[in-house]
Amino acid sequence: MSDKKSMRVIKIEKVTLNVGCGGDKNNIERAKKLLKMLTDRTAVVTLSKRRSTFGIAKGKPVGVKVTLRGKNAERMLKLALTGVDNKLKVQQFDNSGNFSFGVSEYIEMANTKYDHEIGMLGFDITVTLERPGFQVKKRKIKRGKIGRKHKITAEDAMQWARENFNVEIV
Repeated sequence: MSDKKSMRVIKIEKVTLNVGCGGDKNNIERAKKLLKMLTDRTAVVTLSKRRSTFGIAKGKPVGVKVTLRGKNAERMLKLALTGVDNKLKVQQFDNSGNFSFGVSEYIEMANTKYDHEIGMLGFDITVTLERPGFQVKKRKIKRGKIGRKHKITAEDAMQWARENFNVEIV
């Protein structure tokens, strides 16, 4: 950190793993087992917010997710990137410096074996990045604002992914 200012250092706020199941209860149970196997955390069932084009009524289960922070998030991100050969597309980065990608089958990741109870499932990963001082925008009383120069851009996130996780941007 000698040549970088400490307030400019980018770090992982959280990594979210999501499996969309389309309301199928059998797939939801399989997805729970998959996320438990990968993260050693209990998955949360996500509910539909409104009647969707898939015909799922409001408040019905549509998938499962797990949110990881700290060292667990870093470990999971390294593992998941092996499932996509450490390659991400420019389009997978948003204007807030976050990025998402999908792993089509969990067995594509390093050191992950097939489980007959789970079958073949894929999942999406969303990585949320932050800098020191970002808790200002989370205040409940009065929403704080992050200065334009302090925000994380897509280019910042791409550079961070290259440096810290050896990601190739294609």
